[in-house]
Amino acid sequence: MDYPNKNNASVRMELANRLFFRLYQCANMLHKTGTRAVESEGLTTQQWAVLGALSRPEAEGGMSVGDLARYLMVSRQNLSGLISRMERDGRISSAPDGRDRRSRLVTMTESGRQVWLVEAQPKIYSYYDQVLEGFSVNDVTHTLHYLLKLLENMQKVDNAQGENAESEENGESEA
Repeated sequence: MDYPNKNNASVRMELANRLFFRLYQCANMLHKTGTRAVESEGLTTQQWAVLGALSRPEAEGGMSVGDLARYLMVSRQNLSGLISRMERDGRISSAPDGRDRRSRLVTMTESGRQVWLVEAQPKIYSYYDQVLEGFSVNDVTHTLHYLLKLLENMQKVDNAQGENAESEENGESEA
């Protein structure tokens, strides 16, 4: 793209707008098409993410609701309803954490593990193959690198916004 009559800042903002709009579209399409890929197992992309998080070796003994929310980068409130539905469906269970009775520990049930490993994962891998068609290993590696950079910067913004919100709640000002 050549913009001979625009300054760098203007071009950068125009490209940024396009980039973030495309990310928004990708997120929406991931939710729509990803859910379709696993709907016959009674899963959504959000439930797929929870089962994926709980299937990691680091989560073998379960995860606290707070840790799971931080890992998935969702609010505890959004996660709460999701956990309730998944418990109702027998995919996960939650119980008081033996180390901290105020905290709840979420674990995958045997039924959830069966759905994850045997029923959903083959469909998820097929979905990945379809969506990443035409991407080389190098393409995927570079995309992952840039998404991680973007995520890191977004986390910095989130932390700063959280600090500003706390300051405002406490009646502090920057003046």
